[in-house]
Amino acid sequence: MQPKLILNETTFNITLTRIAHQIIENHYPFTNTVMIGVQAKGVYFATQLHKTISQILGTTTIQLGALDATFYRDDFRKTNAHLVPHTTNINFEIENKNVLLIDDVLFTGRTIRAAMDALLDYGRPHKIELVTMVDRRYQRDLPIEANYVGITIDSTPQQNVAVTWTTNAEKNEIYLT
Repeated sequence: MQPKLILNETTFNITLTRIAHQIIENHYPFTNTVMIGVQAKGVYFATQLHKTISQILGTTTIQLGALDATFYRDDFRKTNAHLVPHTTNINFEIENKNVLLIDDVLFTGRTIRAAMDALLDYGRPHKIELVTMVDRRYQRDLPIEANYVGITIDSTPQQNVAVTWTTNAEKNEIYLT
């Protein structure tokens, strides 16, 4: 199957800016809000979202972290492959903070559930809000819903959603394969 372009670079960046404005509207002045990207591609999204918000506000005071949930997944022991976790970098307190948990694609909900479990090892947030660029709404295994969504895609379980990021020397685009 030929990949189908869902969002080109222009509409992708417009969508990213829209999400940034929605977050600013609900969290400004960010005194009690932190941003945490879920490894690996959620960190790319979080980094670009953080940069966009900082450019809009003219400040970079929002704390940004990265979280790996590899060993919190309910399926990590079901493979014979050697798992190599990514780096977790949360060098700030999340206790009683509003946490923006950021991932690129919301699919079954299992990664987000694992990320929330991992996050609790760092403290008890006041509130966790989910930010995702792509919501594959009809593929959920768990009752998890995003608070901020770039685009909602109706797809079959056999299809894949590919998000490319400029941090990988590619264009910001979304494909359905």
